[in-house]
Amino acid sequence: MPSLAHYIVQYDHEHESASNKLLHAIGIPMIFAGIVLVLFLKWIWGAGFFLGGWALLFLGHRLEGNHPAFFQGPIYLLVGPIWVAREVWLFLLGTSCKSTSEGTPRSSASK
Repeated sequence: MPSLAHYIVQYDHEHESASNKLLHAIGIPMIFAGIVLVLFLKWIWGAGFFLGGWALLFLGHRLEGNHPAFFQGPIYLLVGPIWVAREVWLFLLGTSCKSTSEGTPRSSASK
């Protein structure tokens, strides 16, 4: 079974544009908030947050021109929140790190 690092690298590859990253940073927490609201508080608000979060994720992939990673396997439904937490943490620290397994950084012209 591949390691978490392997899945994160693959997820990075599927989420390169800033707009897709931003939409995921908003959408994934919305999905989790929706689940909590449905289970414990108001189901109508929860359904709205849940569906709105998914809409943002699909919009991000539409803008980037690729398919959501979870189409490759359900494990990515767990990798996504970990990836978003990592991206937010790196953003707050003001750092950017790419896996060393990816080789040299790509120029913006090759994206």
